[in-house]
Amino acid sequence: MRDSLSSAFLLLALLSTGGCGSKAPYEGKSAAQLERMLHDASAAVQAQGAYGLSLLGPDARSAVPTLIEASTTKDTIVRQNSVLALGSIGPDARDAVPVLIQLLHDPEWTVRRQAALALGQIGPDAQAAVAELEKLSRDRDRLVRSAATQAIPLIDPKRAHR
Repeated sequence: MRDSLSSAFLLLALLSTGGCGSKAPYEGKSAAQLERMLHDASAAVQAQGAYGLSLLGPDARSAVPTLIEASTTKDTIVRQNSVLALGSIGPDARDAVPVLIQLLHDPEWTVRRQAALALGQIGPDAQAAVAELEKLSRDRDRLVRSAATQAIPLIDPKRAHR
């Protein structure tokens, strides 16, 4: 609960920094600059870097190893945004599949949901995740269940009409 509350306050702080006509910290930065943000001591900066990488999609493929590392941090928003970025990279993030499978068991529903969506975006290279996604389709959270259910046919098209 405490982690969720602090993450909510961090998210609010991140969202409020974009006002007053100033650019968000991730705007106008290259993939390499955003990747360096993931090594900052501040979780807020790390989260901004990961979010910025998510906006680059496949152009952020060089950051996959750093995003994998960042997805295992103790900060929920950093984990969530790192996984968001891995998903937006798509099939080029296939090396993240083992970590994403582990994150399907994260205590935070937002991370579980994002991991399921990311696995779906990686597609057939995430075949190893199907059994865990089937288990996750019975998660206590409706949005997590939905994400798992959506991801399975993207990974294994033969399961689309089951």
